[in-house]
Amino acid sequence: MVMGTNQEQAESVRPHGLTAKVFHWGFIGVFVYALTKQLDEVEELEDLSLLHYEMAFASVFLLLLIVRFVFMQSTRPSALPDETPASVRRLARTVHLAMYASLSLIAVTGLTIGGLYWSGAKTGVAIELALILHEIAVNVSYALIIGHVAAAIYHRRKQDGIWNAMVPVGKRTD
Repeated sequence: MVMGTNQEQAESVRPHGLTAKVFHWGFIGVFVYALTKQLDEVEELEDLSLLHYEMAFASVFLLLLIVRFVFMQSTRPSALPDETPASVRRLARTVHLAMYASLSLIAVTGLTIGGLYWSGAKTGVAIELALILHEIAVNVSYALIIGHVAAAIYHRRKQDGIWNAMVPVGKRTD
């Protein structure tokens, strides 16, 4: 299939609505907040009020992520134009699903760590495994986010309309 000009592609891009943009950019705020509040050592969970806060935050984080996923899947999961090659569509879909999975795993392993710590299992294989999985999920999410941002910048430079579909600033119209 022959793709049209960038201008034709940009005109065929389906922009995301306000709710999708709020979910997208709001979740970035929640994630950045989580990064600023992260624990340095698991032993900090000795403070019961901190443990409760971390468990509540992880639960809300996971709930928001699930609501965002369901909303995005039930509305329009992609702004890519119909002419986008299937391989690019698959790659974009894979990265998005992997981001949801890694972010979910951060919350689930955080809840697991908190639950184990609260139950008194402060050492041992289970908590060590949960800590390792938590760290892997965080690092994978960083890599996927970097890839996602790089793709967004690529689309902005390409001027194919994908950037304008989700980003509320810096829109290219030339």
